[in-house]
Amino acid sequence: MNNIGRNVAIWVVIVLAAIGVLAAFQPGSHQVTQKIAYSDFVHDVEGHEVRSVTIQDQNISGVLTNGTSFETYAPEDPMLVPRLTSAGVQVTAHPSQSDDNSGWRYIMAYLPILLLLGLGFMLFRQMQNGGAGGRGAMSFGKSRAKMMVEKKSRVTFADVAGIEEAKEELVEIVDFLKDPHKYTRLGGKIPKGVLLVGPPGTGKTLLARAVAGEANVPFFSISGSDFVEMFVGVGASRVRDMFEQGKKNAPCIIFIDEIDAVGRHRGAGMGGGNDEREQTLNQMLVEMDGFDSNEGVILIAATNRPDVLDSALLRPGRFDRQVVVSNPDVRGREKILQVHMKKLPLSSDVNPKVIARGTVGFSGAELANLVNEAALFAARLGLRTVSMAQFDEAHDKVRMGAERRSAVIEEEEKKMTAYHEAAHALASYYSPSADPMHKATIIPRGQALGMVQSLPEKDNLAYRRQWCLSRIVICMGGRVGEEVIFGHDEVSAGAAGDIQSATGIARQMVTRWGMSDKLGMMDYADQDTLSGITAREVDQEVRKILDEAYATCRHIILTHMEAFHRVAQALLEYETLTGEEIGRLIRGEPLGRTDEENQSFHGRRPSVPSFIQGVSASVGDDGPVAPQPA
Repeated sequence: MNNIGRNVAIWVVIVLAAIGVLAAFQPGSHQVTQKIAYSDFVHDVEGHEVRSVTIQDQNISGVLTNGTSFETYAPEDPMLVPRLTSAGVQVTAHPSQSDDNSGWRYIMAYLPILLLLGLGFMLFRQMQNGGAGGRGAMSFGKSRAKMMVEKKSRVTFADVAGIEEAKEELVEIVDFLKDPHKYTRLGGKIPKGVLLVGPPGTGKTLLARAVAGEANVPFFSISGSDFVEMFVGVGASRVRDMFEQGKKNAPCIIFIDEIDAVGRHRGAGMGGGNDEREQTLNQMLVEMDGFDSNEGVILIAATNRPDVLDSALLRPGRFDRQVVVSNPDVRGREKILQVHMKKLPLSSDVNPKVIARGTVGFSGAELANLVNEAALFAARLGLRTVSMAQFDEAHDKVRMGAERRSAVIEEEEKKMTAYHEAAHALASYYSPSADPMHKATIIPRGQALGMVQSLPEKDNLAYRRQWCLSRIVICMGGRVGEEVIFGHDEVSAGAAGDIQSATGIARQMVTRWGMSDKLGMMDYADQDTLSGITAREVDQEVRKILDEAYATCRHIILTHMEAFHRVAQALLEYETLTGEEIGRLIRGEPLGRTDEENQSFHGRRPSVPSFIQGVSASVGDDGPVAPQPA
């Protein structure tokens, strides 16, 4: 409201000044008035050169016959009026004016000038103070850090789940802010800076706010990009101002998000580096060394690119402590889901533990999005509670996209998709070390016409050889199924993703994990350094693993043809089968559905969760995320 009132006042002053200026420069307002002696006035009257006069007290003004305006002061002359009338002059008389009216006349005359001076003063003050938001032309050197003191909706460690180790690292920061003497009396020094490192969406900003909330201290938040402007020296000035604000509000926390925007290696920019960014970084280094760690000012920064930060920023005495905020494990995901589910009316079948098992690799932000999508699905259906079916739908949408039920699929193509997925399911059932199968469907979703999903019992931190070989065999199932039923010349391009996933795992086994008996325990990941002969041997070993997996998968399908047909026909009829139902069909047991279940399942999703471990190969430092056939 203060900002609105200030803006309205400025515009009112502008309008009044414009009106005053226009009034002052109206036509006729600046007509030249000639002051003449009284004797000359009498002479002009006698010469019939005066057209009209206005008499007020002893002041006489009028117009000559040539149009010239004049003013004069008349002495006590009782013959003045008869002389004027006899000369044919038009005479107008006004009563005496008081001093108050004379003062008001002067005020009105100088009002435009006063208004213009006031307008200029207000504009200058606004530029100097930076306006309402502190971003004026005269305040570009001021810090843009936003101070937050949350009293009612304060974020605490209870609102942060899934990153217990990171919270434990920051507990002593909270203790120091609450009771600094607990550490200083023994000669200890709390870290000046804490660097939160982790992939996007893991809760680095939320964790910093929780530290401030637990300690109940002011929280200054700023982005690394806010320091850098087109003017050299602005970033350094903002750094100084930010630390000054922190000292005035100590104890407090200063949080810099995406610090890599300003903290990159010096001399690594275009043409030897960016002077403005480097000056800003230098000032930050000086400030971190310049203020005493016992003043109660803690600097917390976050980045997902610690490799690009300048080494001087990471040395002891500046960012003394680095806290890794990684993607949560299965227990962490369960706790995060429980935090976000507190706000939802849940049905009795919702099991966060099952959902957590099927969200391997999800960050905290992705889990929050999954819960929100489930709530939106329930709202669209007009439900009063959110059930497991909505979480199932939300998971599949987040992972693979929305269902494409409007897609027109020919019966022959639908049949090929059913046998493609049935072969994946059969290969998964008979492959050792494979994750438990959860469901198979031929409902199009995203870019896939169907899929077989598995539900891992735990997070795979290290991949075993047998597990990798099983995954490759499962990937081969789709192509084998199409060849067995439709022939070698009628196979489709549906196995493209399977081939890519299988090749990725096999290549990792050969080049990085030392799982090739021929090439041995050696790293061949850098293809550019390999000789032609070695690169050919790597390709041969990869091809050998893929060919053996293909032969194994083909043997499984041909050995269990009756089960293969049963699963495919059930997919054509019901479109979606659970893992338990697939097991019954393979074993030759009845499907076990009632008429009501058959009607509800036909052409629809099952009411059980269907979370998968992954749908594409993702190779990282710890190995690939397990791909699923599609």
